[in-house]
Amino acid sequence: MSKQVLINLFIGFLWMFLQDDWSVLTFAVGYLFGLLVLFILRRFFNDKFYIFTINAIINLTLIFMYELFVSAILVMRKILARRIDIKPGIIAMETSLESDLEVTLLALLVTLTPGSVVMEVSEDNNILYTHIMDIPELSFAVNKSKVRFEKAIKKVTRP
Repeated sequence: MSKQVLINLFIGFLWMFLQDDWSVLTFAVGYLFGLLVLFILRRFFNDKFYIFTINAIINLTLIFMYELFVSAILVMRKILARRIDIKPGIIAMETSLESDLEVTLLALLVTLTPGSVVMEVSEDNNILYTHIMDIPELSFAVNKSKVRFEKAIKKVTRP
């Protein structure tokens, strides 16, 4: 991906130099021309087209923000109730992610959502031991979030 970005920046600067116009608009036109060239030549690169990866990163970020908002509402509803009736516990969540980067990213995203904390990852990276604030209500939401995060992480990290 970084190779493609550098080639695209090079094409943008080359376009600007060949046009003999040192403006941002000329660079932007050259950059867009470089995107077109790289899109046409994408089959010659080992990685997928970097705009697709950037789109997947933006999608993962939006999914995280949505899950953060929903879980924050659930936790606030539990905390602001007249009588706090929670049953905390630890669950083992299996994951289909393989690399250390993918598992670490999943653990961070699950930990950053309110109401859940990944305490430990098994040695084979297949199980995340997660503490959940309220097992009966939040365990379903955490598992649903995990499935959505896994799908989005795979789109970002895998070709």
